[in-house]
Amino acid sequence: MLRIVLFVATNLAILVLLGVVMSVLGVDSRSTSGLLVMAALFGMGGSFISLAMSKWIAKKSTGARVIEQPANSTEQWLYSTVERMAKEAEIGMPEVAVYHSPDMNAFATGMKKHDALVAVSTGLLENMSKDEVEAVLAHEMTHVACGDMVTLSLIQGVLNTFVIFLSRIAAGIINNFLSDEEGEGLGFFGYMAVVIVLEMTFGLLASFIVMWFSRKREFTADKGAAFLTSKTKMIGALRRLQAHHEPSRLPDQVAAFGIRSKKGGIAELLRSHPPLEARIRALEEL
Repeated sequence: MLRIVLFVATNLAILVLLGVVMSVLGVDSRSTSGLLVMAALFGMGGSFISLAMSKWIAKKSTGARVIEQPANSTEQWLYSTVERMAKEAEIGMPEVAVYHSPDMNAFATGMKKHDALVAVSTGLLENMSKDEVEAVLAHEMTHVACGDMVTLSLIQGVLNTFVIFLSRIAAGIINNFLSDEEGEGLGFFGYMAVVIVLEMTFGLLASFIVMWFSRKREFTADKGAAFLTSKTKMIGALRRLQAHHEPSRLPDQVAAFGIRSKKGGIAELLRSHPPLEARIRALEEL
């Protein structure tokens, strides 16, 4: 319930904020240029506001506890390992957190690579060896060093812009085509219904592109982990995940930044992560 409330509240806040920005800028969405500006504000703006809030949302939705002062030897090792990797990757020290979940998973998020968050589940710490946990941390640190969160948000924002813009242009064309001699077409509610259907359709097509990029960056993060640790350790971690059949329990807001994702959708095109066997095979071929 908390995750749902956070998701709805965040999106409503973004809509209100962007609506205020449009009013201040005097954007008239009835013109083509105004519509494009509106689409960019909501598409790009929404994506990057969500990214700016991603650390806060991730902590609240997972209940992650940031390690301020290590409470035990495991937390001390975890913090020291991330600190060492941050120096090797030449990035700022991220916040290190632990969240309670039987799921073996970890994720990284944040708007800047010098101010990120890396979190691991208790299930990961309890079921993996130190070598395997180290490889998972290296995988997440590679995401941070490569700026994957920003790049993914940029791609999502551009696609959101075109989805919003094209759906309204197409709905306008349909409305004009169906208009009678008096200029009566779909009407407001009919027009909005068409817009919603088109946004869902274009949004699904856009998701294929976003998830394709997400899958590609997983291979890069695995290679980065092999560089920071060793490919043997990374393969070992992936094999451990392979043997752990329980699906990922990460909330949708950070699922794409985890070490593994939930089951895929249409012909695996909506998976944010490639199959584990494909990732292992790519590492073996390094």
